[in-house]
Amino acid sequence: MSLIPEFFPQVTGFEWDDGNSDKNRLRHRVTQPEAEQVFLNRPLLLAQSPGRTRVEVRYFALGRTDLDRHLAIVFAVKGALLRVISARPMSRRERRTYAQAQAA
Repeated sequence: MSLIPEFFPQVTGFEWDDGNSDKNRLRHRVTQPEAEQVFLNRPLLLAQSPGRTRVEVRYFALGRTDLDRHLAIVFAVKGALLRVISARPMSRRERRTYAQAQAA
């Protein structure tokens, strides 16, 4: 089963780094299950992140949880696994962008 087949057909699950998981929970109050839900719900907006890393390609996602919490996620794809790097509530500007995409 593919997690997000329209974007990354090879992705079948998640990989979590303890440091990133704790940071997201403590700093942004976003749990692992909430971050994962973003990739299971639609609409999901994705873009390649213009990040500073040369080691891996990073992506940026805007989506919502099952309880309609709107989150912004930075992630990388490592083989068949999606690794969440950062998860936080969307900014006002991101919420506007997401709302416009839902209306389209």
